Amino acid sequence: MNRDIIIGIDAGTSLIKAVAFSLNGKELAISSTTNDYKTNSNGHATQSLNKTWENCIKVIKELREKLPDIDNKICLISVTGQGDGTWLIDKNGDPVCDAWLWLDSRSSKEAEEISKLNTENERFMATGTGMFSGQQSSQLVFMEKNHPELLDKARSAFHCKDWLYYKLTGVVATDPSESCFTFGNFRTQDYDKSVISGLGLSNRSYLMPEIINGSKKTHSLNDHASKMLGLKNGIPVALSYIDAVCTFLGSGGYEKNKDVGNSSLGTTSGHMKASLISDINPNLDLKSGYVMLLPIDNTAIQFQTNMSGMINIDWLKNLVEDIFTDFDFDFDEKKFLTNIDNWLNSSKPAKLLYHPYISEAGERGPFINSKAQASIIGLESNHKFPELIRSFVEGLCYAARECYLAMGTIPKEIRLAGGGAKSSSIRNIFSAILKTNIRTVNRKEAGAAGAAMTGSMALELYQDWDSCVNEWVKPYLGEEEVYNNKYSEVYDKMFAVYLNSRDKVVPIWDQLNKKY
Repeated sequence: MNRDIIIGIDAGTSLIKAVAFSLNGKELAISSTTNDYKTNSNGHATQSLNKTWENCIKVIKELREKLPDIDNKICLISVTGQGDGTWLIDKNGDPVCDAWLWLDSRSSKEAEEISKLNTENERFMATGTGMFSGQQSSQLVFMEKNHPELLDKARSAFHCKDWLYYKLTGVVATDPSESCFTFGNFRTQDYDKSVISGLGLSNRSYLMPEIINGSKKTHSLNDHASKMLGLKNGIPVALSYIDAVCTFLGSGGYEKNKDVGNSSLGTTSGHMKASLISDINPNLDLKSGYVMLLPIDNTAIQFQTNMSGMINIDWLKNLVEDIFTDFDFDFDEKKFLTNIDNWLNSSKPAKLLYHPYISEAGERGPFINSKAQASIIGLESNHKFPELIRSFVEGLCYAARECYLAMGTIPKEIRLAGGGAKSSSIRNIFSAILKTNIRTVNRKEAGAAGAAMTGSMALELYQDWDSCVNEWVKPYLGEEEVYNNKYSEVYDKMFAVYLNSRDKVVPIWDQLNKKY
């Protein structure tokens, strides 16, 4: 019987998904389950390693129920997952403690101190990545200072996908993307001793797993995992790259010899573009964002994230809902969301200015400031709700423009994904402010697809990445939407005001964050 199914696993922060694909990228079935994590007021954000593995088993077993005889058809399992954080295991392969997630802010002070070290420029130029509290580097520094007993017990410091790969294969490993933007050099694609030494972690370098490229090498599903999953042992398993890289690949961010980018307009917003490694020159003035290696020779992505994406619109929605509740009116969330296009179309551009830094965690792209806060400038008595919601959308798009400019230039075409991309009016404003053409991506599970694409290259199902992209990505791209330059001049002027006013309000953030 032909083995013609690839399973892509995408272990996110709050949701784990297993997706079955045909060899040419068609989604056959999907199974998902929530993956709970715990937070508290002291900055803790943790997740159980064992429960994450149990949830992985659960979604794969559910796929078996949805697809008859899948056991005899699987040719590959490929795994990706949430980035950053610290997942410690001991010498027996058991968890040392719950995983510290990328949301964990206990090492904020350490991240700030690292950013001021005289070795910071060298670290940033090697990794291409800004320092923040969710990274494994700052978390290990915090543990070394405050909980050395955790590191004393540990054999390896994993990321999420590394843990699942270990449970599937018994192999202690990590991928090139996370290893190099945390402790390495994206040019050498290996760990960098000067980076590790500069962080004061040379004595803990044994925690850093072997780096393997999941697009070139696989390991076999081991006996224990096969029994847990009800699958035959020996199935090839690929350790794919971080979820951001896989989402980039699966949602059309890469196309050889074409100037394209990829933006996800979700709860947070992420903006990425691929470049030859030799062309990447990290911005020392900002020291933010990431450089993430791709499983494509000599290529990496530059990645900037806005902590607050569509969560800004969610805040407006919740505000309206609260008012309705106070007056005993029924609130129709679906109608609110579908009416966004009407409000945007009934308003004129650039009437208000909004800084979209509404996350309690502040901002980390393209600048890093944990005290950043949202603000509205220019309100007058004749402004109504349509002007307000338009200013929120325009603020998100100014933030996206700033992110791309921090990476160099704005691509000639940007592929849009995420909930915000479903609105034609939001897409129109995005393209007008960034002065670029756009396409939407109709791939539902881009992260799992990118993982499966990476594994398919390891199985040599394609001669090159271009062939893989042609089958897995291009059929899911929407029509090109050419930007309307009608408002380009007014948006250019307002973008300058956006930056100028933001710089002037920074001292006020410090004052507002003081405890009186």
